[in-house]
Amino acid sequence: MAPKFRDLKKYCEKNGWVMIRNTDHWYYEKVLADGTLLQTKVSHGVHQEISANIWKLILKKQLKISEDEFWNNL
Repeated sequence: MAPKFRDLKKYCEKNGWVMIRNTDHWYYEKVLADGTLLQTKVSHGVHQEISANIWKLILKKQLKISEDEFWNNL
């Protein structure tokens, strides 16, 4: 299933991410137990689907989780 930006926003809000800025996008960050700082941004276009290539980058570089982990924690 192709995720939408509303799914990403919901994931962040449900899993301890803190909104640090609301400008052209919503900007979130989360500090992991080992001190690692994760950051992501979410488009205000919440009904838009996230393209497959961008989604893979978000999972790998920003959220640092698998797609299964994302959907299981939504």
